[in-house]
Amino acid sequence: MATVGIAFGDVFLWGLPAMKSGLNQIFSLEIPVPRLHLNVQRVPPIVIRPEPEKAIFSLNPLSATGTALLIAGILAGRILGVGLVKLTGIYLRTLWRLRVSMLTISLMLAFGFTTRYSGMDTTLGLALAGTGFLFPFFSPLIGWIGVALTGSDTSSNILFGNLQQITARHLGFSPVLMAAANSSGGVMGKMIDAQSIVVASVATGGRPDSPDAGTVLRSVFWHSLALALLMGVLVFLQSR
Repeated sequence: MATVGIAFGDVFLWGLPAMKSGLNQIFSLEIPVPRLHLNVQRVPPIVIRPEPEKAIFSLNPLSATGTALLIAGILAGRILGVGLVKLTGIYLRTLWRLRVSMLTISLMLAFGFTTRYSGMDTTLGLALAGTGFLFPFFSPLIGWIGVALTGSDTSSNILFGNLQQITARHLGFSPVLMAAANSSGGVMGKMIDAQSIVVASVATGGRPDSPDAGTVLRSVFWHSLALALLMGVLVFLQSR
């Protein structure tokens, strides 16, 4: 219990805004991506007024959550009496075991950024936004697609939240309800995003290149879609 408490306290402390701010002041870099930063423009109805899209790579290894987890793992290992050499071996074996998983996650993140800066995400969103009075039904599906593509409800809200609000105002629906629908639908898409499935497969003993990850996806896909559709029905009824 003491080990769990120390590890939890370390991660909790790292998540405090003051702690993150202090660590970022020690070392943090924001690097504009060449030939991409401010070279893509978002226009209405995605945003209120035309504005260039920022593309900045943030390098903040000290305040990253992964750093807190690494320190928590080292502290827990030392408390349990595991030597540094053995801890290093466990760490390296874990990296090797997760090599395909990390590559998969990296590729999915790359795909998410590609859809964002190429306009694919907004094209999908606008297509569903053109459904008129049925828009409240499809609103959660926009969030569902966003999370399935990016693996993050936060990213989905950033990508489609403004689109939801502007479209809602244009069609006479509650902007707050549509923004909430985007987030709620995104939660339903969390169970089918590749990052979550691969990590779950590896964490439970499976290999990311085995049928396990595919089995999980096939098992939960229809549940995810059904829940997103039910959320669409609920939002549609609430908008009446």
